[in-house]
Amino acid sequence: MAEGRCMKCKKQVEIKDGKEIVMKNGMKAMKGVCGTCGTKVFRILGKA
Repeated sequence: MAEGRCMKCKKQVEIKDGKEIVMKNGMKAMKGVCGTCGTKVFRILGKA
C-alpha cells in the first residue's frame, strides 16, 4: 500500500482504498482515504 500525508492528522498515513489515476498533465497520482480519520488523501507519484 502507498502512503500519503493526511492534512487532518498532520502525519504520514497509509492510503486506504487507493486508486491510481492520471492527472490532466499526464502525471500519475494515488487517490484514497486516510486509514485513521477517513479524510481524503492525495499523493502525486510522478511521470513513470
